[in-house]
Amino acid sequence: MLARGTVLRNRYKIMEPIGQGGMGSVYLAEDSRLEGRRCALKAVRIDPDADAQAVSDLQRQFSREASILARLDHPNLPKVSDYFTHDKQDYLVMDFVSGNDLREMITEAKRTNRFLDEGEVLRWARQICDALDYMHRQDPPVLHRDIKPSNIKIQASGLIKLVDFGLVKVMNRDDSRTITVLQGRGTAAYTPLEQYGEDDTHTDVQSDIYALAATLYHLLTNQTPAEAKQRFLKPDSLQPIRTLNPAVSERTERAVFAGMAMHPDDRPTDVVEFRELLLLGHNRATDAIEADSLTNNLAALSENRVWLAAAAEATIVAFVATAFSK
Repeated sequence: MLARGTVLRNRYKIMEPIGQGGMGSVYLAEDSRLEGRRCALKAVRIDPDADAQAVSDLQRQFSREASILARLDHPNLPKVSDYFTHDKQDYLVMDFVSGNDLREMITEAKRTNRFLDEGEVLRWARQICDALDYMHRQDPPVLHRDIKPSNIKIQASGLIKLVDFGLVKVMNRDDSRTITVLQGRGTAAYTPLEQYGEDDTHTDVQSDIYALAATLYHLLTNQTPAEAKQRFLKPDSLQPIRTLNPAVSERTERAVFAGMAMHPDDRPTDVVEFRELLLLGHNRATDAIEADSLTNNLAALSENRVWLAAAAEATIVAFVATAFSK
């Protein structure tokens, strides 16, 4: 762990640790070149048993793939602004994102014995889908691989940020291989079966879809979903969403379960398809409500136009009478 006040690269002054995990540590830092700017420094863990050549290869790979992350520019992603190696340790520098994460939102909902509103959850889902679609359309495509409530922050404005690129993968378009930027296996409750084990080279955009769908399951039910390994051994271990929260629509439940299909081929082919499956009906319902409201307002206006005209005429007569009486 880096001590408070440590300065890296003659620029980043460590303020405090803000995260610690198997893949390394995250620090809140002050950028001395840009007064007032705070950033997050992610220290990437290197396998202590790796030989010198393996470490050198990993660092070259880190620089190559971190440069790809630095080119990402999307409102729902924190901007990666720098990356460097210091004392044989790799660091990724990105925007510090304030606000609560969605895990905290679930905790508060449980504490107050309520569920998060489905419409609000779907509005968050739309933003996450937009970010993933942007990542997946890069050349080469970029996978997140660790989508979960604690890696999604919501700012005061309602803007969602998908944070923690610690497990990002960059896919090679030439074949089915993926290149791991930073080694890691994700979080069990949100990890698809194909991402388990040492050889997880079969992960693709549908792995991110599974993790997002599992995250939505948690947000809608206040319960973490059954792990993929458990579901493989006991297929009925994943409880229906509407059993846990009857207020959720059947449409949303079907979409989430489609995203959580055990086999990648049974999931939506890409995030755009998943977003449409999840939100298209919701959008239509919203449009219908707005259309009904507009129709009712027009009908009310039509019914009352005679009264409004009479009232306007009376107002004009009163104004004229008052004016000429002076």
